[in-house]
Amino acid sequence: MRTVQLGIRRIGYEVKTYYRQGDTVFFTFLFPVVMLGIFSVAFSGLGNVGTNPDGSGGITQAAYYLPGMIAAGILLSGVQNLAVDIALEKSDGTLKRLGGSPLPVISYFFGKMGQVLVTSALQIALLLAMARLVFAVALPTDPAKWLTFLWVYLLGIFTCAVLGIALSSVPRTGRSATAVIIPIVLVLQFISGVYLAFNLLPEWLRNIAGVFPLKWLAQGMRSVFLPDNFETIEPGGDWQYGSIAVALVVWLVLGLIACRMTFRWIRKDR
Repeated sequence: MRTVQLGIRRIGYEVKTYYRQGDTVFFTFLFPVVMLGIFSVAFSGLGNVGTNPDGSGGITQAAYYLPGMIAAGILLSGVQNLAVDIALEKSDGTLKRLGGSPLPVISYFFGKMGQVLVTSALQIALLLAMARLVFAVALPTDPAKWLTFLWVYLLGIFTCAVLGIALSSVPRTGRSATAVIIPIVLVLQFISGVYLAFNLLPEWLRNIAGVFPLKWLAQGMRSVFLPDNFETIEPGGDWQYGSIAVALVVWLVLGLIACRMTFRWIRKDR
């Protein structure tokens, strides 16, 4: 119980610290919101996506990009946020000090996971509010769609969080953390159907993207927020819920193994 209590207190501390860092808030919390606004306005002149031959039907650019921005936000909240944050804590001695304190390592991770859940949930709420109120995007009304959203979100956010913790051991210093992590995250967004329509990418690039979790996370979100007829343009002609679940679970397990093997309160070489 003490470990859980410390973990809950740690969540409050982590959330407060997160929102006090202006650069972190912009590049992880607000970035998908800004990008949704930019894409929705910049491409509005192209008309609706998925229109019929006579020009009728289809969905707005805002509705089309919404699921990709939600998926990108989950990636940023988990991978980029934690990888950079923990790398900085290693570099400035925070982890070393925590290692000498009574704080259990489980409570530390409890706080990090709680912070990611809270901030990503608020981010998604902001994205949905912006899409609905500013761009008049029709949100799903089918409860089954929201149930799909829930399991894809939870599986995706925990997977991205553990991968972020594992990647925090890659940068050699805190100063190099953003230079190492951000390019990885940015490239994944471009090849995974976030900024570019996934069906328009060459097959070899789609195959590469299919190795990584963001492609499956974005596909799961498209299944929730896009009309059912968009399923036919997905690889294989369907949403592939089974493959989405398997891919995210595999990466979750791999991330947990990597965390167990690489995380230390301080670096072994120091």
